Amino acid sequence: MKTPFQVDLSGKVIAITGAGGIICSAFAKALAANGAKVALLDINEEAAQKYAAEIGENAIAVKCNCLDKASIEQAKAAINAKFGAVNFLINGAGGNNPRASTDNETMTPDLEGVKDFFALEESGLKFVFDLNITSAFLTTQVFAPDMIKTGGNIINISSMNAFRPLTKIPAYSAAKAGISNFTQWLAVHFAPCNIRCNAIAPGFFVTNQNRALLFHEDGTPTPRTGKILAATPMKKFGEIEDLIGCLLWLADDNASGFVTGTVIPVDGGFSAYSGV
Repeated sequence: MKTPFQVDLSGKVIAITGAGGIICSAFAKALAANGAKVALLDINEEAAQKYAAEIGENAIAVKCNCLDKASIEQAKAAINAKFGAVNFLINGAGGNNPRASTDNETMTPDLEGVKDFFALEESGLKFVFDLNITSAFLTTQVFAPDMIKTGGNIINISSMNAFRPLTKIPAYSAAKAGISNFTQWLAVHFAPCNIRCNAIAPGFFVTNQNRALLFHEDGTPTPRTGKILAATPMKKFGEIEDLIGCLLWLADDNASGFVTGTVIPVDGGFSAYSGV
């Protein structure tokens, strides 16, 4: 994979959760292209294997359920056996769920057939929080011990929802705000161990998870796309490559060795724009 610049990540052993997805698989390719050994963790083992095969000998795919601590521990054992101690963790597992999403952007009383706030399922809320926050909590508990004596790097994946909650998805917005806060907490807690903890907050990128929300089946944009682009000063969606420079900067101890506890927007100006 061509990256915008080169850094020396030789000696880095990186565990990446959610690596069967578009964003974190691209992260794995970029980090491996700069010398790291990468382990692609995902509950969808087939997807992780596909991307690991594209990378080659410096990558392995490991099936991992990030909500099951025993599964994470098994994944860690496999990585340790193949590459040695993990000194870099990317918590990329996450997502939303329809059970925790409303149909309406704002409350409209007496509107028939609409799943409003009061119709949201408790199980959906808990699932979204677990998928985003509990997963990051558990994976950090399992992998950070490898870094305590030697130092390390943890990057969490936050979201624009953490800065400005989006309509329709209250659970996901709150969960990503929690990830940003958790990132700051980890940064303080692990600072004496020389473990840096930061987060990348992507703006709007077209992924498998959100494609149906952004485009109709015929490829035309939905009204939600129109609102997003109107609120993005650069008037476009991000490309996955737009995240790689930020990733490599945070990955390189020589470039960002004094950076910890930050949540960095990569969003085309969305978080800065008030609408007027």
